Amino acid sequence: MTEINNTFRLFASRRSRTAAMPFIMVTALIDMISIGLIIPVLPALVGKLTGSQVDQAFWYGVVTFTFSIANFFGSPLLGALSDSRGRRPVLLIGFCGLALSFFATAMATALWMLIAVRLVSGAMQANMTVASAYVADITPPEERARRFGMLGAMFGVGFILGPVMGGLLGAIDLHLPFFVAGSLALVNLMYGFFVLPESLPLEKRRAMSWQSANPVAALRGLSSTRGAGLLVAVIATSGLAQFILYTVWVLYTTFKFGWGPLENGWSLAAVGVSSAIVQGLLMGRLLKRFGPRRLAVLGLASSTVAYFLYGAASAGWMMFAIILFNLLGSTVSASIQSIISGAADARSQGQALGAISGLNSLMAVAAPVLGAPLLTMVSHLPQGDWRIGAPFYFCGVLQAAALILAVLYFRKARNPPA
Repeated sequence: MTEINNTFRLFASRRSRTAAMPFIMVTALIDMISIGLIIPVLPALVGKLTGSQVDQAFWYGVVTFTFSIANFFGSPLLGALSDSRGRRPVLLIGFCGLALSFFATAMATALWMLIAVRLVSGAMQANMTVASAYVADITPPEERARRFGMLGAMFGVGFILGPVMGGLLGAIDLHLPFFVAGSLALVNLMYGFFVLPESLPLEKRRAMSWQSANPVAALRGLSSTRGAGLLVAVIATSGLAQFILYTVWVLYTTFKFGWGPLENGWSLAAVGVSSAIVQGLLMGRLLKRFGPRRLAVLGLASSTVAYFLYGAASAGWMMFAIILFNLLGSTVSASIQSIISGAADARSQGQALGAISGLNSLMAVAAPVLGAPLLTMVSHLPQGDWRIGAPFYFCGVLQAAALILAVLYFRKARNPPA
């Protein structure tokens, strides 16, 4: 009888862990929709509170920097907290922070209010980090690249729906997308509270350590993780290029092509479509054919070319063509993340992935400091001028450096993980 009960408990445990993957995918989808809603309209909201294109580019860089610096210090802390208290409560904290920040942003009437809100929002927002750790908890190492790809596909689908909805709603009223995004964050909070199960069992948790929550200490721990090495530099340079693109995309297309929230919403949706196709449908086949290491190199090469093409584009339709061309660029993050996740033990997934998020947050801190001034320097040029693409040319150089570092690392590395 005891043996039967043990078998039943084992079956129930496996069933709940399998069921958790659809739960976390729905959570990621709703989360990304709510974030994607505000992307096409936040630069326009900053522009509404400033007097010129130069001021708009500068203050949008400040707003972006504020969120990123808060997230840099907050993300490792929340990642370590999820290792100690579980993933679910930390996700719920993130949903609360998102909801409050969206509603407060909608009601902001001055730049200082907008900056203060983004500071609080960045400190409380670590949903992507904890969602990745959640996936690592319920997935064997050999399946993690595919599962991270599935999670990335949900982010991609959310990035399809969110910006389009934000563009449509922003064309009606600039504040409306923020109210809708806040409402979706509340829906996610209720869903997480009543439906989402915990993924980290008590025996795999560890005591909270303030040293491990220190972002600098977390980065040192990541660099010393077996199997990481130069990949930390690859994540840094590639992430910096990606965050500069995020920082300048909407203002760049506005200055160069005269786009508004609607056009920017559709362009960001196109990015989401390509990401969802690659990570949701093609990732498994690509991994079997190339493996995570070769796939990361191919993705970095594709992205390097794409950045230079974005900067040189002379018409808006070209941006959509380049997005389609750069399909392999969507494979880089999941491939490298799976390699580093496989090198971390089961008790340190949250800290390791939190350190990756902290490193990305550090690059997000640097991105507006570099990208916004580059765009400000060329914001006075007429529409269509190739020099407006200066931030993207710089991104291309960064991505080329990441490609070289990755090739050097993979050539030297021995005994690659499965």
